[in-house]
Amino acid sequence: MVFRRRDRRPIWRIIFEFFWPRGGWARAAQYVKHRVRRLPDTPEKIGRGVWAGVFVTFTPFFGLHFIISLLIARLMRGNLVAALLATFFGNPLTYIPIAATSLWFGHWLLGQSPAKIDLNAEISSAWSDILHNIRAVFTPEAMQWDGLRAFYDTTFFPFMVGSVIPGIVAATIAYYVVVRLIHVYQNRRRKALRQRLGKLKQSQRPEQ
Repeated sequence: MVFRRRDRRPIWRIIFEFFWPRGGWARAAQYVKHRVRRLPDTPEKIGRGVWAGVFVTFTPFFGLHFIISLLIARLMRGNLVAALLATFFGNPLTYIPIAATSLWFGHWLLGQSPAKIDLNAEISSAWSDILHNIRAVFTPEAMQWDGLRAFYDTTFFPFMVGSVIPGIVAATIAYYVVVRLIHVYQNRRRKALRQRLGKLKQSQRPEQ
């Protein structure tokens, strides 16, 4: 295939580079920044796409961030590529503080006490129910929902509710920063293009 890597990476390297990409997260962030500012669209439309991507990273719909960001960007008439690139705001280095912030806001809004919740136990119980129910499809065993119901009530639903406030705040800040940066970049690019065109016209003028 045309796009297949020549050197196949071992599984440990794939996992390692997921958490720490080649060149580090700083280089990855610079790459995303470079791609966003060079998108052929208006700063406001690109900013709306970035807003959608950043907002989605605060939600608990892991695995669906790309799809949801595209839907939100479409509704906002934002740039779809910018929305996809902005979802990289959520990465293994930021997921923990993002999740902690969303969960804290969710428990606060719902009047719950997060200190009384054992998150590890809730996740373990939910996964146990999922695996059991998969087996139950092919066996006479009855399905179990207690662990999943407890996980939804104490973790997923608070996460979803609490993601709205910090998601809107972070996405709005990202919107204004991106719009400003792209305005500056596009103005500089137009100025440089005019200067090159001016020099080209001067070089093409016939000598008197």
